[in-house]
Amino acid sequence: MSASRYICIHGHFYQPARENPWTGSVPLATDAYPFHDWNARITAECYGPNAWSQIRDGQGRVSEIINNYERINFNFGPTLLGWLERNAREVYDAILAADKSSQSRFSGHGSAMAQCYNHMIMPLANERDKETQVIWGIADFRHRFGRDPEGMWLPETAVDTASLEALARQGIAYTVLAPRQIAATRQIGSSDWVKNDHESMDTHHPYLLKLPSGKSISVFVYNGALSRAVAFEQILTNGEQFAARLIGGFDSRDDSAQLVHIATDGETYGHHHTFGDMALAYALRAIERHSGVRLTNYGELLHLHPPTHEAQILENTSWSCAHGVERWRSDCGCRINVSRPWNQEWRAPLREAMDWLRDSINIEFETHAAKYLTDPWAARDDSIALTLDPSESASKHFFARHQAKRLTPANRAHAVALLDLQRHMMLMYSSCGWFFDDISGVEAAMLLRQSGWVIAQARVALKVDLLDGYLERISQAKSNDPEAGDGAQVLRRTCPDL
Repeated sequence: MSASRYICIHGHFYQPARENPWTGSVPLATDAYPFHDWNARITAECYGPNAWSQIRDGQGRVSEIINNYERINFNFGPTLLGWLERNAREVYDAILAADKSSQSRFSGHGSAMAQCYNHMIMPLANERDKETQVIWGIADFRHRFGRDPEGMWLPETAVDTASLEALARQGIAYTVLAPRQIAATRQIGSSDWVKNDHESMDTHHPYLLKLPSGKSISVFVYNGALSRAVAFEQILTNGEQFAARLIGGFDSRDDSAQLVHIATDGETYGHHHTFGDMALAYALRAIERHSGVRLTNYGELLHLHPPTHEAQILENTSWSCAHGVERWRSDCGCRINVSRPWNQEWRAPLREAMDWLRDSINIEFETHAAKYLTDPWAARDDSIALTLDPSESASKHFFARHQAKRLTPANRAHAVALLDLQRHMMLMYSSCGWFFDDISGVEAAMLLRQSGWVIAQARVALKVDLLDGYLERISQAKSNDPEAGDGAQVLRRTCPDL
């Protein structure tokens, strides 16, 4: 086998901001027993084990312990990294160290990718929020990893041209998509587009996406069949089998450089599949020892073998909804428990209510923030610096850049409150609130808690009370559980002091 055979395994690691904004701590989750909450449980089952994963010999004895993150491509969502930094520091440090180690392993290219800040479905975001999500994601990445990101993960790989433009404007070189998100491909220089058959699409090399602005971005289209097999077909019960499936994924008829690569939720390796981290470690070691292939990451592969083909995307598509991005705004039929006769008609009024709340607050925000800040929206983009470093010196530098006049301490405090309101408004759009089956579920309730905090803070910072208008709209989101009621009742239970 040619030495120009590469394998890359991508893991998408993400948890939403589970903290109760009133307390700053993650509430007890009894269904995560024996752990306090799901972040703690998944850290014990997945995030930690992948940093110190065991490879065992034929007698079941531990022969080696490796950091899987050093050898794969990965992204960690900023909200998860923030929780790990505060609550599982050894795991957090091991993840950052793995990125540094991967740079020496992969020709100077780190294996960590950035992610849009809080997993907002980008095609459904307004243009201003798209831009801020990318800017915040890059700033968070730079703060933690100490370098600029080469790639950025789009939440649920949900894509439209405007989101790609937002990435390209900020210097992002590549992203990752599913085969069914590609409309057509052609060789660079050819005039003939070939309509994509996603079941047989050639995923062995990166593609160039040319954007209307004149900018471009590369895309890695992962192997769909292999990725599904890892996630759903028990390949991780045997590390040797896992390695063999990856090594067998090359096209023997093609002598050019080829990449076999997969993308799954990182939680696949240990949380969804017990001991999946060990299967991953075994496969990584087996691939490293195979003479005909080599491990790589996306940054290195793009540097060594730039795109020779270009692609067109299918607008408003994702990796986890067969109907595009409808899972996050309509009753499209995508849900977890397909045997239960529940509907998801609640999704549309949930999004409509949050959009109304956002737009109502933004009008007031612009007016109030302009008293203190030269450009309120540029200040919002830069305000992630205050989240990452809440020190007095960081605050002084921030206001030196953005204040419209000399501000009193009270003025500064009010401006910070306005900007924090914007951050929580972003958090209420995290994708998982719409992904599951009912508005009474823990994920939707978590977003409703964020919206309740936004309403409470708007009373103080903006002197407006939007609760009645929000309740009227959110009450149209009916739960499938008669005892749960509707979105207004869920909000009242979730935020009893609102």
